[in-house]
Amino acid sequence: MAYIEISTEPQKDRNSKKGESPIILFKKKNELDLHLDNLKIILSNSNATVIRCRGSMGYLCCFCEQQYSDPGDLKQHNLHHEDIFESNYIKNQAMPTFLIKLDITDLCCNICSKRIIELDDLLHHLKDEHEIQYNMGLNSHIVPFRFGSDKLRCVVCKHIFNNFKVLLEHMNLHFRNYICEICDSGFVNKRISQMHGYRHKIGVFNCSYCGKEFNNKIKQRAHERAVHICLNKRSRCGYCGDRFSDYTKKHEHEVREHGAKPVVVTCYACEKIFDNQRSLSVHIKTFHLMER
Repeated sequence: MAYIEISTEPQKDRNSKKGESPIILFKKKNELDLHLDNLKIILSNSNATVIRCRGSMGYLCCFCEQQYSDPGDLKQHNLHHEDIFESNYIKNQAMPTFLIKLDITDLCCNICSKRIIELDDLLHHLKDEHEIQYNMGLNSHIVPFRFGSDKLRCVVCKHIFNNFKVLLEHMNLHFRNYICEICDSGFVNKRISQMHGYRHKIGVFNCSYCGKEFNNKIKQRAHERAVHICLNKRSRCGYCGDRFSDYTKKHEHEVREHGAKPVVVTCYACEKIFDNQRSLSVHIKTFHLMER
């Protein structure tokens, strides 16, 4: 069983002796502590780095506000951060929402410089070759990604995706830590599982802002985010702050005026190219019968 050592000062009363040593207490580590121990082992002994999310201008650093359109640039930036376990990103982690997005591009061991392909292989290598013990009995909440080519490819099943958000949602298929009792869908963490559960609860749900009625909470919240909460964020230029009527126009402005990288999404059924995800989705539904 793993424990955390806690030092406390002795009580200051008339009976305490000068120079008395502090009292040493031990607290049993909880599940989050064990996951963070695992993350520390990975980051301390390899060149793997953490991604906060994919923002409007690129991939965000977990430890500062820098964004990079090329995840390789973010990786090089992250390798120069020190004391990351003192950062708010780490300190604010909670077990229900715990999900670490780990960049394992060109993965190698920091101890012996051996090149390693998969994250699991790194963990076995650290244990077998360097006697570094990893908490193996946990369901993994550390999700690996690799950015070695122009295409976003799942590291597990090698399926190709047109954007990082869809790839991240796909990873729930491979990290089934929480299972929906109704449809057997799997999810990385408890929070995502709970949000999914709302899809199965049918009723009357009214928008908190305009009163529009929906038959489940997911549709209600999606409407509120798109129309009343996030519309200004999605339609605001990340460079100059100008606002646009929709996300597509905003991105066209960022490409034309600020040199942002154009969006190019490809239909992998017929290889037709589109400049936004919405057009691709309509095309797939219309011509490839992937959804009725």
